[in-house]
Formats: sequence, C-alpha cells, structure tokens
Amino acid sequence: MPPVSLPSRPATLSRAVPQGTRDVLPPEWAWREHLRTRLAGVFAAWGYRGVEVPALEFAAESHPQNARAFKLIDTGGEVLALRSEFTTAVGRLVRARFPEGPFPLRLQYGGRLWLRTLTSELGRLREFNQVGVELIGVATPQADAELLRLGTRALETVGVQAVMEVGYPGFVDAVLEDAGLPAAARNALHDAIDRKSGADVDLLAARHGLNPEVTATLHTLTDLYGGPEVLAQAAALARGARARAAVAYLEAVSALCEPGLLFDLGASRRYGYYTGITFRAYAEGLNQPVLGGGRYDLGGLPGAGFAIGLERLTEVTAAKLPPEPEVVLALDPIGAEAARAAGMVAELAWTDDREELLAYCARRGIRRWAQGDTLTEVTA
Repeated sequence: MPPVSLPSRPATLSRAVPQGTRDVLPPEWAWREHLRTRLAGVFAAWGYRGVEVPALEFAAESHPQNARAFKLIDTGGEVLALRSEFTTAVGRLVRARFPEGPFPLRLQYGGRLWLRTLTSELGRLREFNQVGVELIGVATPQADAELLRLGTRALETVGVQAVMEVGYPGFVDAVLEDAGLPAAARNALHDAIDRKSGADVDLLAARHGLNPEVTATLHTLTDLYGGPEVLAQAAALARGARARAAVAYLEAVSALCEPGLLFDLGASRRYGYYTGITFRAYAEGLNQPVLGGGRYDLGGLPGAGFAIGLERLTEVTAAKLPPEPEVVLALDPIGAEAARAAGMVAELAWTDDREELLAYCARRGIRRWAQGDTLTEVTA
C-alpha cells in the first residue's frame, strides 16, 4: 500500500500559543505527575481527603481574583469565570456539601487555574497547576502549626529543603492603628512596608503628616525579620490588645513547630484577605515562593490552607529528574510484556516492514528489539 499523504496543517494551527500559556513535553509532564502523586500521598497520610471543584464557576464581584479572571457568558446569560484560585471554590463546596462538618475538615485538591492578567507573584503564566490543602472549621495555633509542618514535610518528601517564612498582616495593621493612623493612611502604607521600601515609607509618612516617632516605628516594622527572637521585638511595638494578641498567637505557633521558622512581621501584603498568619516557602534557586498560604474566613467559618505551584516545584526539582527507563520496540505482544515486566518501556511494532521500523528506531533512539523473551540489538 502506498504511503498515505496527510493534508497540510491549517495555518491557524501553527500559531504560537497565547501569552502566558505553554506546551509541556513528555519528560516534564512525567516528572510533574510524579510530584503530584507524591504530594497527594503525603496529604492523604495526614488525613486530607481529595475533592474536585469545577473549572467553571459563577463570576462574582466579591471574588478575590474577580478583576483578573477569564470570563464568559453562558447560554442563559449568566456570567461565568474560569477558576482562578482554589480556596474560594473549596469554601463554596464546604458550605454546600459539608454544612455540619464534621469539623475540623481536612481536604486536598489539585488542578489548573487561569488568570486573564499576569501578576509578578505568579511569574509569567496565565495557566498553571496547583495542589494544596485546606483545614476548615478550627482556628487554633495547633491547626496553623499543623499546616506549617505539613507544608515542610511535603516539600521534603520530593527532595526540597525550603525556608518557611511566617507573617501576620493584621499585626502590621494593629501597630499602625495603635500609632493613631487613620484607615486611609494604613492602607497606603501596607504595600510599602511589605516591600521593605524605606523610601516609600518616608514619602507616605510625609504625605500623611506623620511625626518622626511614628515614622521610626514604620521603619522598624520593615526590619522585623528573623527567627523567633523577632517576636520579642514585635512585642515591644505591640501597644494595643490586637497587636499583643497577634504576637501571643505567633509565639504559640512557634512553640509547636520545629526549629527553622523565620518570621517576617513586616509582611502585610493582601491584608484584608487573610485574617491571621500567612506563610511562604522559598527554595534555593527560585526567587518566588514554591508554597504559599494562610488563615482566612469563609463567611463565618474559619479556615487555613496552602497551595504548592507545580510548575515552580518542577523547576526546583529538575536536577533530581531520574533517568528515563530504556525504551525498546517490541515485535510481538509477548516481547512487550516481558520487557515491561523487566522495568522497560515497550512500544509495540505497528507494521512488519523492517525498513520502516529501523528508520523509526533511528529517529527515536531505540537500541533494542524485544521478541518473545529475548532482547536483541536493533540491526538490519
């Protein structure tokens, strides 16, 4: 039979993928799935059961990623959005499916997310993968310490030694409130303090007419970074009940965790979304966090959790990628089964044309045939 000529590919199919998306080739795909499976196993061993939420959800102004989400119109006129983060979706699931718990409720998830606009925090991707956990229905130091320990253990399981940084955005706001700053000034200063920008702190302090003592306190906040010893420094700044409660809570969490936690008491990004501690894990060789999470409120139901970015984790662990098993071309089904039983990858021949098979092996880099229970070198 003469070879079949395939129709030429339409020009539209050869266009580059949309900005912020990418193709994933077999070696990376296999490693990413390996990481996903290992992490899911760790979460399950700690009691976190899996759930899946739809990629399509109803758009809502109250959604934390509403301004960045991809949106589309349903056939009935409803505005839908592609899933842009998991916490809100899991919270909806809990309210609908587990209204009575039992609490604490431990859930894990995994899947893709989409964002219409790029953010520096997520790098250059608008389509990306996350796995994560949520611990819902309790708000105690023990619960937050569990998540910190689980996040560290999960990363260690896939060979990543990460630095875990813990913050408490509400502490920053409480100190600013104790200093007599109105809400407008506090909101403006949160980002500058989080970025450790002394110049912006001075600029905003001058704009809002802050006195030198208050300005000095703001600069102190930007430097509150280190081990558990910085909690004592934070306590010295805590004048009001809210700030003192925040420090006491962090001290309780620290006492329940293994050594090595770092505290960033100037962390105040996304204040208003998180209601308690926040945390991030940084791995060597990557300037963005590989894990991030914190404590939040689900309409009166307390929750906390974290997510791990699989693309970032794949990048961090790329050096640990094991060698691929040998690929052989099986000339019969018995040979294929024997090769697979020996730990090899066996592709089954699709033709008896030896020349065609030889050409394929050369292009594919396959060195051996499998036939029956015998392996032989690929030769003409």
